[in-house]
Amino acid sequence: MLLTRLAQVSREVAATAARSRKTELLAELFREAEADDVPVVIPYLAGRLPQGRLGVGWKVLGRPVPPAAEPSLTVRDVDARLTGLGEVSGPGSQAERARIVGELMGAATEDEQRFLLGLLTGEVRQGALDAVAVEGLARATGADPADVRRAVMLAGSLQTVAQALLGEGPAALERFRLTVGRPVLPMLAHSASSVAEAVEKLGDCAVEEKLDGIRVQVHREGDSVRVHTRTLDDITDRLPEVTSVALGLPAERFILDGEVISFDAAGRPRSFQETAGRVGSRTDVARAAEGTPVAPVFFDALSVDGRDLLDLPFAERHAELARLVPEPMRVRRALVSGPQDIPEAERFLADTLARGHEGVVVKGLDAAYSAGRRGAAWLKVKPVHTLDLVVLAAEWGHGRRTGKLSNLHLGARNPDGTFAMLGKTFKGMTDAMLTWQTERLRELAAEEHGWGVRVRPELVVEIAYDGLQRSSRYPAGVTLRFARVVRYREDKRPVEADTVEALLAAHPEVRP
Repeated sequence: MLLTRLAQVSREVAATAARSRKTELLAELFREAEADDVPVVIPYLAGRLPQGRLGVGWKVLGRPVPPAAEPSLTVRDVDARLTGLGEVSGPGSQAERARIVGELMGAATEDEQRFLLGLLTGEVRQGALDAVAVEGLARATGADPADVRRAVMLAGSLQTVAQALLGEGPAALERFRLTVGRPVLPMLAHSASSVAEAVEKLGDCAVEEKLDGIRVQVHREGDSVRVHTRTLDDITDRLPEVTSVALGLPAERFILDGEVISFDAAGRPRSFQETAGRVGSRTDVARAAEGTPVAPVFFDALSVDGRDLLDLPFAERHAELARLVPEPMRVRRALVSGPQDIPEAERFLADTLARGHEGVVVKGLDAAYSAGRRGAAWLKVKPVHTLDLVVLAAEWGHGRRTGKLSNLHLGARNPDGTFAMLGKTFKGMTDAMLTWQTERLRELAAEEHGWGVRVRPELVVEIAYDGLQRSSRYPAGVTLRFARVVRYREDKRPVEADTVEALLAAHPEVRP
């Protein structure tokens, strides 16, 4: 498949809000694709590179290259070139990366260059998410969408299922079954604004602590244990404590869903960054385990003793979990019988927050396990932190945001009246907001660069965020987690923005 066709579909998907039209566009694309194109086409549509980060910045990408007059690049050709780019290292690597990128861009048409720049900078966000791709794939092959969704769930990979479907037809779906040792995509939760809203929607439900740890799926087959993350990475060798716990449970064969989390000496959860750092440690695991031990906390069972539990109601799955896993290793919960028990659910949330956790997940008792999807039967509730910060700079967008100032650099006030950068965000912005902020920030520009503008610190923006984490990259020693724009506060002056001191006081667990 030519890259120009993929770029065209990406652009057309971005231009429509109708899910039915997105689905038809993707179906048409899949009908044209060969099975071997799929491992590249699907991640490219979602704005992902199969190779992950390639270490290419604007110093390389910002160099103008005359575009090709006619399209010739195939998606597999581009993938091969980017794989080669990711393998460059050692002396002279910067020049070699520049050469590879230059040759790639020189072989691309103007439209393809725009698509590639967006892909390489993470700015391809055209709404071609996996759920829409599943529907498009089903339509292209004549398969039942529900069967495709289930196969993707059990395979843990949309690309794997798509390749089989396009190569063999709907009959290929039969071979995708729940198998101990092969991870499945985890069920995810939507957000609710309050416990009351969640309970009103779900009726009889369980209110469970939401742990700020690392999601894990634990598989045991006899003496063999495998531990996978929510992205299906195998991290077994990094977590010997989890293997030990799994081997101590009274069953030979199971798949359990949960989190690993680290607690301090007082039994309170350590920061997410500490847990993530421990889970990410690949060397001297024994020393890492001694310094930051982690414990698994389970909340669901997908298979026990060879029995597939996915389609059972949550109440029955939890009963199997309780039979297998001792209470101290299960997430704390409260059962709620509809709206009349909302006060009890709210007390449980308050107690959970007091224990140092980040919120609760409210789960319908009659819901099946919708792996790989944000099911309406799980609703997460957690306090939303907001800050009034000052915009210090903004970077030019790519893809559908080309020509718009998109990625904001955010600062809080220092005692001397200057501003300390806390991080960046391009999230939460409507098209109207992008247009407005581009005009406003250009008016405030003190310096213009190829990457964007530095502005006079005069514009205040309200930012929602999930928490802080330590970071040596920023002057205050911390950065915002999952920051997104709520609204601009032109009614506020920069002197009224939040201070670094107040921010650190509100999050003593991550004080540098």
